[in-house]
Amino acid sequence: MTDPVERVAVSGEAAALLRTLTAQHGRLMFHQSGGCCDGSSPMCYPVGMFLTGPGDVLLGTIDVGLDDAIEVYMSESQFEYWKHTHLTIDVVDGRGSGFSVEAPTGKRFLIRSRLLSDEEVRELGLLDGA
Repeated sequence: MTDPVERVAVSGEAAALLRTLTAQHGRLMFHQSGGCCDGSSPMCYPVGMFLTGPGDVLLGTIDVGLDDAIEVYMSESQFEYWKHTHLTIDVVDGRGSGFSVEAPTGKRFLIRSRLLSDEEVRELGLLDGA
């Protein structure tokens, strides 16, 4: 049996920063911003600070070596544009958004993306415009 297709992953450097931020803020979650004020940055919040709703899609979870995996969400309307894409949360030097918990660290989270392979598309049932 093959592993299920994952829509989201995390780089080693981002995982290390997330472990540090979790020690400071408690459990964390991401919501992929759709543009506007924060560009298209992945926004990281303590669980409960950003409330998801029925218009949000859980893309998956990322394991950074803690007891709980970190959930990653995106709005349903944005997901329609990104559903054929795999996202990797990474971190670079620079100032993050004032709303995302990494902002004071001198680092900022960003998304690196790639199109899903034909095999991944089939496994996710995304054929024929689905």
